[in-house]
Amino acid sequence: MTAEQNFFQVRGNTVAIEAREEEAIRALVERLTDTYRAIRTPDEIEAAVAAAHASCKARPVRDFVPVLVERKVRAALGEASTDTEPR
Repeated sequence: MTAEQNFFQVRGNTVAIEAREEEAIRALVERLTDTYRAIRTPDEIEAAVAAAHASCKARPVRDFVPVLVERKVRAALGEASTDTEPR
């Protein structure tokens, strides 16, 4: 295998990992929207997920990013839900 072929193989794996991560984040938004529907708008949930996801950008190992994002968002929405009335 040449260096050029190796680069494309590695790049292909990177693209596949990014696609899986994005799909996991989309599924997370849907789950959290269902869970917090009574107290948060979809826009608030998407914003919380986007902020948590952005905080993980520098992590070199991407396999657990969706799990980390979910924990951060649930903690943030859970704390915020005790301070607000249902919508």
